[in-house]
Amino acid sequence: MDKKQRRLIMRTSILVLLGAALVFSLYANFTKDKVAAVQKGDTARDFVLTDMDGNRHKLSDYKGQGVFLNFWGTWCKPCEYEMPFMDNQYQKYKDQGVQILAVNVGESDYSVKKFAEKHQLTFPIMIDNNNQVQTAYKVDPLPVTFLIDKDGRIVDTLTGSLSEESIQKHMERIKP
Repeated sequence: MDKKQRRLIMRTSILVLLGAALVFSLYANFTKDKVAAVQKGDTARDFVLTDMDGNRHKLSDYKGQGVFLNFWGTWCKPCEYEMPFMDNQYQKYKDQGVQILAVNVGESDYSVKKFAEKHQLTFPIMIDNNNQVQTAYKVDPLPVTFLIDKDGRIVDTLTGSLSEESIQKHMERIKP
């Protein structure tokens, strides 16, 4: 076999392998189950996470109450801005049937605990270590808050940092 024939065989083999990889990638991408983002009016997707004190929180256990479901990160400045406001409103609304569940997006226990202590946060803070809840809710970018009514339905999705006044207005919207 001469040099030209060997090069042709080598190039053809490489092209066949690349083509097979492309076909496999396209097949895998189009056949896997795609989870749609939760939208206004949808039933909130249930989850169970453990807070920093070791208490388990199952979203469906909050049926009958409004839930202010907030996704955040310690490195996120808009998240840090709204946290003290959220805690102030939590103190006012927790006895009126509105709960805050703050879901951190997979950071270490140590950094989340330090952040919560620094800001003296009293509402339940959970860490989504394997990003299942973040993925289920299609969270990106941070912060994102889902307002969930007493029937477990998504009332609204709020992206970006919230002022204390807007947090209060939104908690009134989901108060049972």
